[in-house]
Amino acid sequence: MRKLIFAISALALATSASFADPQEEREALMKANGRAMGALSAYVKGEKPFDAADVLAQLNKISEDAQKMDAAMLWPAGSATGNSESSPKIWEDPAGFQAAIDKFKTDAAAAAAAPPADVDALKASMGAVGSNCGTCHEAFRIKKG
Repeated sequence: MRKLIFAISALALATSASFADPQEEREALMKANGRAMGALSAYVKGEKPFDAADVLAQLNKISEDAQKMDAAMLWPAGSATGNSESSPKIWEDPAGFQAAIDKFKTDAAAAAAAPPADVDALKASMGAVGSNCGTCHEAFRIKKG
């Protein structure tokens, strides 16, 4: 009986995962990354005193979310609908897009693994991580409004 309940639960979970909206998932990841980068920017701009624990938490959030990014799962063909900002270049150059994601993953993980001890070091970390955002957005994003 337990095996049957487990099997039904696993099937229900797998089915619900297959109905997940990749556009919503990727937008949620992007918004979370934007919030984390915004929090880090406040330290760089001097709007908040440097807080090493919060900086590490934000860098960990960015790194964790970066690791969730998978072009095939979050940008499947046909998923640019409605208000999507995804450029057709994503599907025209899937290898280039995946390479951009992979670089972001690597740089975000490196930043979290070596947390900055002060604002100057944070600037360097943000430069490395943030350049990935800018590069990818320039090549693979449609600017709305």
